[in-house]
Amino acid sequence: MSLTELNTEQLIAKCREQDQNAQLEIYNRYYKAMFNTALRIVKDPMEAEDVMQEAFLAAFTKIAMLDDDTMFGGWLKRIVINASLNVSRKKDTYNDVAFESVEYTLTDDSGVVEEDLTSIKAKTIIHTLTQLKDSYSNVLSLHLIEGYDYEEICQIMNISYSNCRTLISRAKESLRKKLQIV
Repeated sequence: MSLTELNTEQLIAKCREQDQNAQLEIYNRYYKAMFNTALRIVKDPMEAEDVMQEAFLAAFTKIAMLDDDTMFGGWLKRIVINASLNVSRKKDTYNDVAFESVEYTLTDDSGVVEEDLTSIKAKTIIHTLTQLKDSYSNVLSLHLIEGYDYEEICQIMNISYSNCRTLISRAKESLRKKLQIV
């Protein structure tokens, strides 16, 4: 049986044994989604690539800490988001993401790629999202795109619950105003 036929949990077990081919298969399954996650936060394709690579390295190094193999995707995404936020905080300037550089894929729970039927609206919203100030863009990406709730965003961004609610509210209003102009 080839590695491409194994499910994620089986591959994770092989990764725990330092199987580099299994690590490559995991990388191939997750790199686009993790790159897009990093890119939405750091807004620089080269930095997003670096963040993604470092996140995979950290994940494979600390894979023994993962208690539930079925949670690997969420665990890896958390590593990418935290690393991206750290890079974003260190940057002093605001950089736009070239809209053409963002890759779009939607997958269902089984990993099957689906076509985005409302891609024009989604592209417009995501493009407008990148034009918001960093804190608004980051919090909306975490909430609307990544699906984190307020409590999780508070932990990730190290802010209070009331600050999180206010930030999301103001970010949504800013996004609405920018979308009315477009």
